[in-house]
Amino acid sequence: MEKELNKAAITEEHYSSADIDVLEGLEGVRARPAMYIGSTDTRGLHHLVYEIVDNSVDEALAGIADTITVTLGKDGSATICDNGRGIPVDIHPKVGKSALEVVLTMLHAGGKFRKSSYMISTGLHGVGASVVNALSEIMEVWVKKDGKEYYQAFSKGKSLGQIRVIGDASTSGTTVRFKPDPAIFKETQDFCFETLSHRFEEVAYLTAGLKLELVDERDGQRESFHFEGGIKSMVEHMNVAREKIHEDIIYLRKETPEKVQVEVAMQYTDNYSESIYSFANNVNTADGGTHMSGLKSALTKTINDYARNRKDQFKEFDENFMGDDVREGLTAVISVKLPEPQFEGQTKAKLGNSEIKGIVESSVTELLAEYLEENPRTAKAIIMKCLATSRARKAAQKAKDLVRRKSELEISALPGKLADCSDKDPARCEIFLVEGDSAGGSAKSGRDRRFQAIMPLRGKVINVYKADIKRVLENNEIRSIITALDAGFDEEGPNAVPTDDEDNGNGNKKSFNLDSLRYHKVVIMTDADIDGAHIRTLLLTFFYRYMPDLIREGHIYIAQPPLYKIKAGKIEKYVYSDEELQKALDQIGRDNYNIQRYKGLGEMNAEQLWDTTMNPETRTMFRVAMEDARKADELFSILMGDAVEPRRKFIETHAIYAKNIDI
Repeated sequence: MEKELNKAAITEEHYSSADIDVLEGLEGVRARPAMYIGSTDTRGLHHLVYEIVDNSVDEALAGIADTITVTLGKDGSATICDNGRGIPVDIHPKVGKSALEVVLTMLHAGGKFRKSSYMISTGLHGVGASVVNALSEIMEVWVKKDGKEYYQAFSKGKSLGQIRVIGDASTSGTTVRFKPDPAIFKETQDFCFETLSHRFEEVAYLTAGLKLELVDERDGQRESFHFEGGIKSMVEHMNVAREKIHEDIIYLRKETPEKVQVEVAMQYTDNYSESIYSFANNVNTADGGTHMSGLKSALTKTINDYARNRKDQFKEFDENFMGDDVREGLTAVISVKLPEPQFEGQTKAKLGNSEIKGIVESSVTELLAEYLEENPRTAKAIIMKCLATSRARKAAQKAKDLVRRKSELEISALPGKLADCSDKDPARCEIFLVEGDSAGGSAKSGRDRRFQAIMPLRGKVINVYKADIKRVLENNEIRSIITALDAGFDEEGPNAVPTDDEDNGNGNKKSFNLDSLRYHKVVIMTDADIDGAHIRTLLLTFFYRYMPDLIREGHIYIAQPPLYKIKAGKIEKYVYSDEELQKALDQIGRDNYNIQRYKGLGEMNAEQLWDTTMNPETRTMFRVAMEDARKADELFSILMGDAVEPRRKFIETHAIYAKNIDI
């Protein structure tokens, strides 16, 4: 012990100012890029584009810019052009450099700190453009302002020369071109058109009148977004594959004396879950916050008040609706714009301004009450929907209790067909949901019993998008999955966000608990045919609808069984795609070979199934991710919902990309 103390004393004695690293300029950003953009994978790569685009959007929110164009270059660059005011180029009085250079080479420098420059903005910390500059191999900026066009170039956070005038200009605006630094990002050419397209579509919805164009010079793709209807258009688009309870989209808007703008668009459908999305200053607040709490409180109060005041018209209304009752089937978007938003966490996923709850609640209560009074047909449709939901909720209570009862979730009550593993550490355990008893038998025989559990599924599980909670919980396969995972389920849907308080019992109560999950890998293992794909889709639909956190937190995997086995003499090789098959045949280079096509897992014996699909050393598995919750919601509604026409259009549009179709 004495020796250890002496050693510690010596270490402390030699710890001096010489041991302190001082990172100048933007070197700190380059040393720890994940602190500023989240990661250095493709997600961080796209974040660079978002940071620059957000600056242009701020010009649109200020009422100046109305067009933004994003161009993906063949050289891996991204160019963002707007017709805003143009970044200031005059000499900054404190620094002695052009304002443009200050903004791009210094953290926490920008126009967002002064309300006179931007009353509303998506970025508050003044780090966006400078961080992109720090992480770029090259950044070039063109500014059109006051009749002149200015140019300055940068590299890795440092200027490559003074700002200079390169010509005259009859318009104003800013153009930024940057190439991500390959020393920071592994894949600098990985800008995904679809990922950016989804993001820009959302931005255009939230900024009514803004035209946002995305051009990909690599393959000629081009898309343009422009929605004069704003968030009303967004709700209309999300409900295209859903049966509407009322045709009109309720739109509420108010600007308060505190300079807070509240916008809500909403429409009820016959869906069994809610789809509510919240935004603050165009930032997607995926975890909700005070504006979401205010909206939910206002909805419950206003709809209850309306029904109570017309008790003679709605005789079945004998007790107040719960929050769940008034939100089932609701598609809604709430967008607030406020001068000084306080976001919780680096990802800005939750709005924290305490005053916003009251502002939203009072605004929505007032405007929605007026709307219901003036539109009695729509109001009646909504109340009847809530009454039906309330009845279904009460009827389903026994089924919920059966699934939730702790005694049924104990080890002794696990499903009889589950072959459990011996390890009790969830982080090391995985469960395979296997199609059919035959494949289930092979999997049970071939698995590693220490950490692999097997649950055979008989037939196709219920399509939860077409069934209420009572019918879902009556399905044996669904009940078995819920019981085996031991983490409960969220009856309110993938987009339900818990409120900060329980709102007298009317707030969302998320009953799915990841801490109770018995297996950290939930692997869907189905046949490599059309039926297997359908079962896989049904399972993913169930997880998305009732256990979305499994997907969000990366616990859902899809096993990849081989499509073929090639045998040439003593050589045996498994391949997983037609392209891989052709490469393997080219490598073998002989005429005498045999190809076996696996159409079902049951065609493989236990040893083959282990070697190809279950052995962690040799298997291939895909992890299911959910990058865009709104797009996922739309896609599930199209593919799994009742409306046929949107599904037909989707299939016609995407049929050219289909592979390995069984005919």
